[in-house]
Amino acid sequence: MAGILLVEDDPSVRTALELALARQGHSVTSCPTGEEALDHIRSRRPEIAILDVMLPGIDGVEVCRRIRKMDQLPVILLTARGDDLDVVVGLEAGADDYVVKPVEPRVLDARIRAVLRRVESVVSDRITFGDLVVDRGALKVSLAGREIHLTPTELRLLLELVRHPGQVLNRRYLLRAVWDHTHAADSRLVDACVQRIRAKIEPVPAEPEFIHTVRGFGYRFSPP
Repeated sequence: MAGILLVEDDPSVRTALELALARQGHSVTSCPTGEEALDHIRSRRPEIAILDVMLPGIDGVEVCRRIRKMDQLPVILLTARGDDLDVVVGLEAGADDYVVKPVEPRVLDARIRAVLRRVESVVSDRITFGDLVVDRGALKVSLAGREIHLTPTELRLLLELVRHPGQVLNRRYLLRAVWDHTHAADSRLVDACVQRIRAKIEPVPAEPEFIHTVRGFGYRFSPP
């Protein structure tokens, strides 16, 4: 049973999702605005936050950005059908996954469980590549002795790449391994997550030393 914070301004949608997720065994707390969501996270941290992108006041993407400044709490965004801009901006803000509206409760439940499995499946181990150290048990990454803060999804993707040094991993494989997705269109999840990792671990993100793009195929972890 997951402790979920659901942030949705439409009362009918909010109530329907609350009931559906409760039937799946989750404990759900809901609120209609981003401001209330941030207050709740500060006072009583949930296990995962589900954010509607189109919220009044502080929208879901900005809430996600503010969460990332203070916490690595898993975040799933609810986006309008076909709105690619929402998806891309949300993923760049640090969201772990997204679900397109109208929301099918079973799909949302599966995405919640998949995101939480990424957190639970991290095992105790340390991997070192030069100045880069990944501690899977402590959910910590350091570069030249400086701690780098990654979300569980970012850490899981980095670990998957690190497990195969020098090997090209295509986006479809990474979607299955990290997100439990199989739909090719979701490759945006991989690209956005790689960009966020590069921004945190690469000295010059535009000229990566660790995670290299192999055009037309995917990504390769090749430490210097």
